[in-house]
Amino acid sequence: MSKAIIFDMDGVICHTNPFHSIAFKEFFAKRNLFPTEEEFALHMYGKNNSYILSHFLGRKIEGQELLDLEFEKESLFREIYKEQVNPISGFMEFFDSLKKEGLKTGVATSAPLANLELIAGTLSLIDRMESILASEHVTKHKPDPEVYLKSSYNLEVEPDFCIVFEDSFSGVTAAKNAGMKVVGVLSSHSKEELPVCDYYINDYIGLDVNRILSLL
Repeated sequence: MSKAIIFDMDGVICHTNPFHSIAFKEFFAKRNLFPTEEEFALHMYGKNNSYILSHFLGRKIEGQELLDLEFEKESLFREIYKEQVNPISGFMEFFDSLKKEGLKTGVATSAPLANLELIAGTLSLIDRMESILASEHVTKHKPDPEVYLKSSYNLEVEPDFCIVFEDSFSGVTAAKNAGMKVVGVLSSHSKEELPVCDYYINDYIGLDVNRILSLL
């Protein structure tokens, strides 16, 4: 029975949240808005851009306006982050060990494809993964399980045999809604701030593949 490991991206492969904060601060400052770090923690991390922009701009942002504002903010993020792409400690070694074991892998992010291409491209992950999904590939965002169910389909591995690495409330919820096992990556949130996961890590240093597969 084949098994698969699926990674969210922001806060799971790379600790990008501080750089998203910088990009959003610049974006909002242009509009004379100055959200606090506390507000970001509640209304930005792990949320999709439609929610974030609607919340902070105080009205429903949708359609073409959403696409335009999202492009502006994500372009700022990519400009800030492109020289900083750096995986969470131990990630590349852990990923290499998954590949040595012949496991299928995928990435399932709520971020735009251009961000995924920047990060996964810089880390040379794209050709080594069997499923690559970004926000453009789904109609419903996390906590809806669509991105994980689609990943399972792409990987040709039943949801019961997929393990997801997630760092946000909506992401963990999406993976659980898809019927998958979840490893909580405590990069942005504490255990208490996430739904109950099957296992928790702070980073990937010394993480044993068999320990993770034992969750199945």
